[in-house]
Amino acid sequence: MLIRDRGAAPLTPTVVQASAGATEWLEVERVTNTVAELERLKKAGFWVYGAAEEGVPPWEIDLTGPIVLCFGGEAKGLRRLTRESCDRLVGLPMRGRVQSLNVATAASALLYEAVRQRTPPLTPQHSRQGALD
Repeated sequence: MLIRDRGAAPLTPTVVQASAGATEWLEVERVTNTVAELERLKKAGFWVYGAAEEGVPPWEIDLTGPIVLCFGGEAKGLRRLTRESCDRLVGLPMRGRVQSLNVATAASALLYEAVRQRTPPLTPQHSRQGALD
C-alpha cells in the first residue's frame, strides 16, 4: 500500500487497531511524489486505475494482472496530476439518491472485484448447489 507522505494520517496505534491487524502483514510505504511513483510502477508493467465516479464499471476492466488502484480523498477525489497519470478511471455505478461511497467502501468493492476476477470459477462439485445434490 502506498500512502502520500504529506497530508496523510500517520500509522498510529489507533489506525493499527482499526485495521484489525491488517497493518501487521500489509506492506505500507510512504511516497513523496505520487505521480513519479506511478510512472515508475507503469514502467515496471503495472496498469494504473483511478477510482472516480465517472469511471467505467470494474467488471468491464481486466483486473487480473499487475495493477495499481488509486483512491483520492472522500471530499475531492483524486488529485488532478494523479488522475492524469492513470491509464483509466474505474467507478461504481450508483442507484437512487446516493451519489458516492466513502473511500473505504469504494476500495472494498473494487478490491473485491479484483479478487473475484482472479479466482477460478467453482466447479459443480464445489458449488453450494452441487453440495446439495
